[in-house]
Amino acid sequence: MIKQDTVDKIFDTLQIEEVIGDFVDLKKRGTNLIGLCPFHNEKTPSFNVSVSKGIFKCFGCGEGGHAVDFVMKHEKYSYPEALRYIAKKYNIEVDEEELDPQQAVINDHRESLYIVTTWASSFFQDQLWNTEEGKTIGLSYFKERGYTDETVKKFDLGYSSQDWDSLTLKARQEGYDDQFLEETGLVVKKEDGKVYDRFRGRVLFPIRNLTGRVLGFGARTLHADKKVPKYVNSPESPIYHKSDVLYGLFLAKKSIVAADNCFLVEGYADVIAMHQAGVENVVSSSGTSLTHGQIRLISRFSKNVTLLFDGDAAGIKASLRGTDMLLEEGLNVNVILFDDGHDPDSYLKEFGSKRFQKYLEGNQQDFISFKTNILLQDSGNDPVKRAGVIRDIVESIALIPDQIKASVFIRECSKKLDIQERVLIAELNKIKLEYARKSTIQRAKPAEITPLPEEQQEQEDRHSGNNTDLQEQEIVRLLLHYGHLPAKWEKNPEVPIALILFTNLQDIEFHQPACKKIITIFFNYLDRQALPEPKIFIQHQDKEIANMAISLLSSPYTLSPNWNDDKRQIHVTSEVDNLKDTVVKAIHRMKKRVIESHIQQIREELKIETNVDNIAILTNKYQKYKRLEKEILSYLGTVIVK
Repeated sequence: MIKQDTVDKIFDTLQIEEVIGDFVDLKKRGTNLIGLCPFHNEKTPSFNVSVSKGIFKCFGCGEGGHAVDFVMKHEKYSYPEALRYIAKKYNIEVDEEELDPQQAVINDHRESLYIVTTWASSFFQDQLWNTEEGKTIGLSYFKERGYTDETVKKFDLGYSSQDWDSLTLKARQEGYDDQFLEETGLVVKKEDGKVYDRFRGRVLFPIRNLTGRVLGFGARTLHADKKVPKYVNSPESPIYHKSDVLYGLFLAKKSIVAADNCFLVEGYADVIAMHQAGVENVVSSSGTSLTHGQIRLISRFSKNVTLLFDGDAAGIKASLRGTDMLLEEGLNVNVILFDDGHDPDSYLKEFGSKRFQKYLEGNQQDFISFKTNILLQDSGNDPVKRAGVIRDIVESIALIPDQIKASVFIRECSKKLDIQERVLIAELNKIKLEYARKSTIQRAKPAEITPLPEEQQEQEDRHSGNNTDLQEQEIVRLLLHYGHLPAKWEKNPEVPIALILFTNLQDIEFHQPACKKIITIFFNYLDRQALPEPKIFIQHQDKEIANMAISLLSSPYTLSPNWNDDKRQIHVTSEVDNLKDTVVKAIHRMKKRVIESHIQQIREELKIETNVDNIAILTNKYQKYKRLEKEILSYLGTVIVK
């Protein structure tokens, strides 16, 4: 368990924009930072980070929290794991109470799997550098590929001996359970219960997540036997899902942001070779078909992707079928084709890094033009094939969400294909209608049932409850934002707004659980003649309190710094400028709610009361509350219907 002093130090040291910036490409907007939300698929940024408040909030999917919450949600970490990750980032020594070593291994299942994969990566590296077999076979192979020692160490490359159980025996010797070795795919269990090393006799490429933790491995055989698969990857596990991982992204993410472009290649060797050549904004889908999850990973850091193809025609066509997804996700796609059967790795070996970088700069073409040229080569003069090519290309353009970009591609294709632009536009619209129809069918919901009279009343009751919730949330919002500020309009201008609110609402009960808890905390602090800081609620262990505070402290809108400057001489009124009006109206709305409750109660009593004197008393009370209601409505500017 991490001691509270260490937790406080972590929260005091971390910079939320730095923590989240490791995962999301953030851009300045007003006083906040924005980016594409990593928790749901979106093309327009709705993910906001408030540096001053230390919180993030997505106004698309609703996710929000502080920096530790972000790491927990993004990496699926437990609270202690997220704290340790941030502590490591800022070189903070984590002070923990001692745990039993065996308990530390099995304390958290996912953490146990990470511990095993991290240990295995170190084991494979040790085998590569410190055993005769590793140096003779594994290290020699990497040297033949032209990798320097620095490159091998940068990617933590390793080697697994040809023995059937060298890793298994070493893991058992060091106390690692067979269950975790098998679950991470490091060993394979036979029907008779015996296990053997999955990656024996292969060089190892650790596969890491965005924070650098080892998820699994890619392993290449060094045997020429065609019966032996060239590559073997770790199987799916609770920590490794290949469709959501890109090889090299951990090392490439900062370079991708800096270059605003991501090179997408096929294999591990291409990524490593390009890094060694000084091109670090490169990732690989590791030989698997590109997935939406992988595309969303790229889109967090850049909207520009450059595909690097070798000269294999069959491979190019296979890739073309999958890369339409890039266009659909709104990315700008360029292509570089290597001639004479070269891939990035082989081109670098033959021509060197300078010529390679020059080739990258001078041979990019947009994806649609590239696809048009490739498909037209096969169609020849066959009119039927040519018509198929045209439709195929227009189908790709129809996936592009940006209408201006799509219209530019239509114009270019009209020239290349020697076909009238209006014909292509007509076909484009037809295809878009087909896409829309299919999308509508997939999203179709059961018809809404018209509510019965009694259900209507229930809905009205729920709606009324929602209004009550909003009123209570407004009071809490004012407390969190402005509770510490002085109420300058009062006789004693030093009195904090929080005290003004509580003085006027002391007899009013709050019903929404989260609001009630926050109000109680404020009361307890005021009893000690103090006021709680917003971070007390943001970092609260009760998630109901934390979520409410984060939601109320966040706003999807921020004023541009271009306003209120000396040049324009335009002053935009902010809420702070009208705090008196905002606070007083919020108090009146809460009082109005209480008065309406009394009025309704009197109406119910009058329905059953038969005593003339009691009816007179109730009527007098009713008229009194109605006058109060009218005064409040008049102040609030509400239209009163007589």
